[in-house]
Amino acid sequence: MPTGGRAGFTAALGAGLGAGLGAAFTAVAVALGVLLLTAGLLSGAQARAATAAMTATVVADEVWDDLAECESGGDWRADTGNGYFGGLQIWPPTWEEAGGLRFATRPDRASRRQQTTVAEEILRMQGWEAWPACAREIGMID
Repeated sequence: MPTGGRAGFTAALGAGLGAGLGAAFTAVAVALGVLLLTAGLLSGAQARAATAAMTATVVADEVWDDLAECESGGDWRADTGNGYFGGLQIWPPTWEEAGGLRFATRPDRASRRQQTTVAEEILRMQGWEAWPACAREIGMID
């Protein structure tokens, strides 16, 4: 059974400091970024970098492994005939929309790392609701 929610950290605001601190750190980092932007304490390139950092989430490998365990039994080459593929059971149109074709025609034909790279983009676009049941099971959403 997958283990509970180990959320990622916001990359530029939390590199190094945020590793392993999970969702609480992410929430604080995003709140701090929003506060600084709202207060006008960041301008120009700083504001653009902070905005990008708030949307660039890096998820720990263990979270992707837990999600894959739930979605496909941990089989990164899964092709079960249900229309979803790979360890994270990604629908081909979503794979294409998130840039997966730069790696392979379908998720099950891509490496684990390539699948998680595309999954980071899916997460940015759709949030954890892209994997509603399993994200809930591993504690990424309520």
